[in-house]
Amino acid sequence: MNSSEDLLIHVIDDDAAFRRSLVFLLESMGWQVATHASAEDFLVAVPNPAQAACLVLDIRMPMMSGLELQQTLRQRGWMVPIVFMTGHGDVELAVQAMKHGACDFLEKPFKDQALLDAVGRAVKLGGETRARNARCEEARTLLDRLSPRELEVARLVALGLPNKRVGRELDISEKTVHVHRHHVMEKTGVGSAAELARLMLRADPAALD
Repeated sequence: MNSSEDLLIHVIDDDAAFRRSLVFLLESMGWQVATHASAEDFLVAVPNPAQAACLVLDIRMPMMSGLELQQTLRQRGWMVPIVFMTGHGDVELAVQAMKHGACDFLEKPFKDQALLDAVGRAVKLGGETRARNARCEEARTLLDRLSPRELEVARLVALGLPNKRVGRELDISEKTVHVHRHHVMEKTGVGSAAELARLMLRADPAALD
């Protein structure tokens, strides 16, 4: 099994021996792993947690807890796949973590395969999220090439309006609409109104509301 990306799985737990055992297990499956003794150490060591393959995170730690780290990451806009590890009696906390976007939780002691399965799901989810975000960013970059007027024309064209109707909506001539439409297609590299609609919806799902 391989993450298929040069991204790290970050193990965050205050028990050094337990961290080493998880590293051995995860690396035996081909993943790259980094370890941290605390949530604070992780935040200092990793400048952009959004690029992490996933976090394997103890829910209870001295100083900053796993839940507090999750909240901090959310507040900073870093949506990272998290697999929480919990002790006996922490299921209520784990459910709270899941409600805030955690991928999974495992109650210690857990079987090796249960961890591998949970991490595999989290890594896959993280990869899908990063790919979706990359497509969104690419679409936004293309649309940023358009002037404000071209963007107005692009939206109406994407909604399926013919040039004459676009002209009436914007109080410009049909010929001017044709020129703007040509520029829109040229700058964004799309060949039809349908492709333009898909591009605008990738950039912003509410763009055509």
